Amino acid sequence: MGMSGNTNWTNPLRDPRDLRLPRIAGPCSLVIFGVTGDLAQKKLLPAVYDLANRGLLPPSFGLTGFARRDWTQEHFIEFVKTAVKARCRTPFKESTWNNLAAGIRFVQGTFDDPEAFERLSATVQELDRDRGTRGNHAFYMSVPPSAFPIVSKQLAASGLSRSSEGAWRRVIIEKPFGHDLASAKELDRVVSEVFDPSSVFRIDHYLGKETVQNLLALRFANAMYEPVWNANYVDHVQITMAEDIGIGGRAGYYDGIGAARDVIQNHLLQLMALTAMEEPVSFTAKDLTAEKTKVLSAVRLPKDLAANTARGQYAKGWQGSHEVVGYLDEKGIDPKSITETYAAIRLDIDTRRWAGVPFYLRTGKRLGKRVTEIAVVFKRAPHLPFEQTAVRELGKNAIVIRVQPDEGVTMRFGAKVPGGTTMEVRDVNMDFSYGRSFTENSPEAYERLILDVLLGDPPLFPTTEEVNLSWKILDPIEEFWSTLGQPQPYRAGTWGPAEADEMLAREGRHWRMP
Repeated sequence: MGMSGNTNWTNPLRDPRDLRLPRIAGPCSLVIFGVTGDLAQKKLLPAVYDLANRGLLPPSFGLTGFARRDWTQEHFIEFVKTAVKARCRTPFKESTWNNLAAGIRFVQGTFDDPEAFERLSATVQELDRDRGTRGNHAFYMSVPPSAFPIVSKQLAASGLSRSSEGAWRRVIIEKPFGHDLASAKELDRVVSEVFDPSSVFRIDHYLGKETVQNLLALRFANAMYEPVWNANYVDHVQITMAEDIGIGGRAGYYDGIGAARDVIQNHLLQLMALTAMEEPVSFTAKDLTAEKTKVLSAVRLPKDLAANTARGQYAKGWQGSHEVVGYLDEKGIDPKSITETYAAIRLDIDTRRWAGVPFYLRTGKRLGKRVTEIAVVFKRAPHLPFEQTAVRELGKNAIVIRVQPDEGVTMRFGAKVPGGTTMEVRDVNMDFSYGRSFTENSPEAYERLILDVLLGDPPLFPTTEEVNLSWKILDPIEEFWSTLGQPQPYRAGTWGPAEADEMLAREGRHWRMP
């Protein structure tokens, strides 16, 4: 059967309402810039293999690596195989690998060398001809943000950014999207000169579809949460992303950026927007973005930033059974660095639903454990007909959404302690875990994200407007911090500096211990 003419052939036996058959990407290729870096080795290459193994990539798929190293194609294919075998989520099958490897190409060059991009252009055309990728190509910029503009311009100059009739070109940008509002706008200007805005996918892997959809399902597919999801019942909301690792080999990237720019500006403000937004008309990207944008534009910063923000820097300490060095002693870090590795801020959202409810966002490295969670903490019951002694251990009800590592939802509420002559009430947890309730494994975030790009699904990734709004929230805090000097040290393996605890204690609240 010839494949010419109409490319949109359909299966006549399939009912469009049947969601069991996954959507498979059409013929296309993925070009990765920075393919020898950490992200590509640990996440992108294994994700591409796992997609192929799950049957979600077309037989006519190409993968091109672009890097400085002086490698042969064979050497690169070995490199990819090693990365895949070390980290793939699905079993390693020679048949899957052989089909994938036949479409793997390598282009050696630097970003400022136009000839390298001519070679890349020729390689992409060769994939179209020999592999049947039909002019559909996605470019993944797994490179420092400072390199985005030069790569974009080279893609334009070599004609790679323009697609032929009926084909597509897309670009995937890894965060950070700038380091403040001005640089974010400049980055956007450069990229949008080269690519149409609908072809630019800003990837925030924390918002891999699964996380977002879990949160939306909990809120909007159930009747029991939405009635109490507001200022009448909610005391405050805490959103935490804690890491137990230090900066690892990322000194060059991290120093001067810090925890707030690295995590709060994108991940945490996005999670906050999803937690606080009104119900969207539909779950299309356009309608979701409309609701998230309303939340971000209604955010109000506290007047007293000294009392309502906190930053810290990890000092040496113990992580599990290992003794670890402090941030200032990490390789490649200036011993006088004032970059924070812990940041906590309080924000208010001026909408009818959330007026008066503080949102506390915190993130840090070398904390007690690795966890990302959203805790919606409710007000105390207004009248407790129990003696004070009987409710000593009773806290506030809470719904905690765990984003990672152990995805699920915990509800905390008071229950009577069995037996005894008095009515004693204590906090208990009711726990739901995706891993225990469903046999399907959650796909790795990058699998979903890469597949969304290849399918051209309008992304749940942040739009230009959301990025700009989030910098408007963070910039004044960063400016204030830049006047303060050294962040407060905290011991590795603890939960951050004392001033973060004081921030909540002043309001009679305390951080949740995940």
